[in-house]
Order: sequence, then structure tokens, then C-alpha cells
Amino acid sequence: MDFNDNHDEAEFRAEARAWLADNAEAKAPGKVYKYRRGEPELIPAAREWERKKFEGGFSGIALPKEYGGRAGTRLQQIIFGEEETNYLIPPPIFSISHGMAVPTMLTYATEDQKQRYVPATLRGDEIWCQLFSEPAGGSDLAGLRTRSVRDGDHWVVNGQKIWTSGAHYADMAILVTRSDPDAPKHKGLTYFFIDMKSPGIEIRPIKQISGFSNFNEVYMTDLRIPDTQRLGDVGQGWQVAITTLMNERVSSGIRPAPDFEDIFQLAKDIELEDGPAIADAAVREKLADWYIKAQGVKLIRARLMTALSRGERPGPENSISKLVSSFRRQEIAHFGMDLMDMAGGMMDPEKMPSRALYQQALLDAPGGRIAAGSDEILRNIISERVLGLPPEIRVDKELPFNQLPTGSE
Repeated sequence: MDFNDNHDEAEFRAEARAWLADNAEAKAPGKVYKYRRGEPELIPAAREWERKKFEGGFSGIALPKEYGGRAGTRLQQIIFGEEETNYLIPPPIFSISHGMAVPTMLTYATEDQKQRYVPATLRGDEIWCQLFSEPAGGSDLAGLRTRSVRDGDHWVVNGQKIWTSGAHYADMAILVTRSDPDAPKHKGLTYFFIDMKSPGIEIRPIKQISGFSNFNEVYMTDLRIPDTQRLGDVGQGWQVAITTLMNERVSSGIRPAPDFEDIFQLAKDIELEDGPAIADAAVREKLADWYIKAQGVKLIRARLMTALSRGERPGPENSISKLVSSFRRQEIAHFGMDLMDMAGGMMDPEKMPSRALYQQALLDAPGGRIAAGSDEILRNIISERVLGLPPEIRVDKELPFNQLPTGSE
């Protein structure tokens, strides 16, 4: 692995740091971004930040210039993301838009569609959501049941999606449907992009324990989609979805707060009965453990960046990073609340350290351990593709979907 930037990478990192210093507020101990997920002011603030990056040449860094990008490299995109985490910026409202929808559109959309949607998304004009998971098909995406039926130049879609992040404020969506129930589960899927304001779409926010509604149920009743909004061939939906998910795996590497630096600062600030929390041996043991894990994730990240710098495709090791980081975040949030003693149960952002960052993170953590691959799916990927263990026995891959047993049988 190469732990150092080469000349071009170092120049780009310096440029990114200079631009960020001029356009955003640097992080400091105890300070977090002014708006949290679920607060109404966040969406316009996120759109404005994306517009500012677009005008500064730091949106869609690896994308061609004709679509509003910079024509840089994937590695430069990651470098900017790393530097961006050092500043107080909006939470990643556009992660699905940039990390999943745009790469899929660039691969499968027509030229006119690329010109229409990609620059608008990079500017922050349009936010995308992902209509994949269903009540009967979450981690097993190929088990989805939402039906699409061809009707002349249109498709009629009926079904339900669930756990859709940001559907209530999204302008557009990427959608996977089952177009041929007589085909095996992975071969009867067709992929579309849709306008979320289309007739036939009903969005029902899901109330979370945090008090916010970041996820949604989305119902489609006789939704008509022009065939021109199909991405890939009929029945090619699984291959298109894999393109989407592979880009998600790479784009999901930015670490969410709280992380080691945050809990280290809190341990210095909190006073226990016998003195500062950081002087307690049990606290120091916890901090050492999280520091080691943070360094392990950093090294895996270095492997990813080394592969990209050589023009290689990143391997499955990034699944380790996501698995470790999601669980560590949950542990740190829980421990931070414990350090606050009775005050740890308070949620008021105006009264709590870091605007109730630890309390909010603990409530959000279960969702983070499901998004971009649940813990169980990631462990399967690691065991089969990293450790080389034999895969699970699957008897459902070649059977027609409508012959698969269901829970009611």
C-alpha cells in the first residue's frame, strides 16, 4: 500500500483544503453542524452547499466536464470527501444522488437524459432517492415483488417500497421492479428512473424513535412510467442494480460522527467523581480499543485509495470498513451517553454537549447498520470474497420466481 499522496494528489488535496477553508467553517471540539437530519432548514442548506461546490468545481469531480463534472479521478473524489469531513457541512443528503443515481444514469441513460439530469443533480437542483427495499425483499433485493407490466409505450407499476431515505423531499428516484414473474428471481427484473411527483405515488413517512422521519414507505398504484425512462434492457434490472450498489459501497466510506476524535474530546471534558473521565483506566481502555479500530479502518481505506490510484477496481475489503465503523459508532454513542450520567438521557440539542450528537447517533445507529448492506450481508461478503470460505447453498436461483415458496405456504 502507498500511504502518501503522489505529486498530483498532493496538489489536489492542497487545492481542496484551500477552497474548503474559504467556504466552510472548520470543525472544533464540541461543535457540530447547525442543522440535524429531520430539521426543515437542512434541505435548503444542503442544496446551497451542493451549488457552492458545483460552482467551485468540486461536485462530480470524477465525472466528464460535459455533464458538469471536473474530469478528475475517483481518487480525487475520495480525497475531497476526506477533507470535507474536517468542516461543519450539511449531512450527506445527496449521497444517493451522487453516489448511486448519477453513476447509474451515466452508464445506462440516453445522452439527452444525461444532459438533462446529471448537471441538475450536481448543482443541487434535484435530489434522488432509491426505491429498492420492500417488506418481503430487503437484504435479498432479488426477492422484490413490485410489479411492472408493459402497456404500449408505458409501464404500469404497482407495489410497495419501504425504508426509503429522503423520499418525502426527493425530486427523482431509481426504481427496480419485477417485470417477469415466470423468470428466475435475478432475471425477471427491470429498472427505471421516475419523477417522485408522478400521479400514483403515495409517500408515508415512518416515525422513528428519534422523533424524526428520515425513512418512508412508498406506495405505487397504477403508476405509469414511459418506456423511455427504463435503464438497461427489459429483464436486465439485476445487472443495473449491481452497478448502483457497487457505487454505493465505494461512496459509503465517509465516517459519520461521533468517531474517535469526538469521544476522546468528550472524555477530556467530562468530570467524574475522581477527576476527568480520561484519567479513568476503564475509559482509557475503551479509547485505546476504538483508536485501534479507527486505525484499522484507516488502513483499509488506504487499500481502497491505492487501488483507485493504480486504476484498479476496489475489492470487497471495504465491507470490513463499513461493518466495523457502523458498530463502533453505536458503541461510542452509547458510551458517550454513559459518561454524561443522568444527563445522557436528554435530547434537547440546545442544552446537551455537541447538540445531542451522542443521543441522536445512538438512535440512528441501527439504521446505519442496515443501510449500504446489513451486518449479516457484509459478513457473508467478507467470509466468501475476502476469506475464501464456501458460499451459502442457494436453491432458489434457478427456480421461476412465482414458484418460490413464501411465508404463507
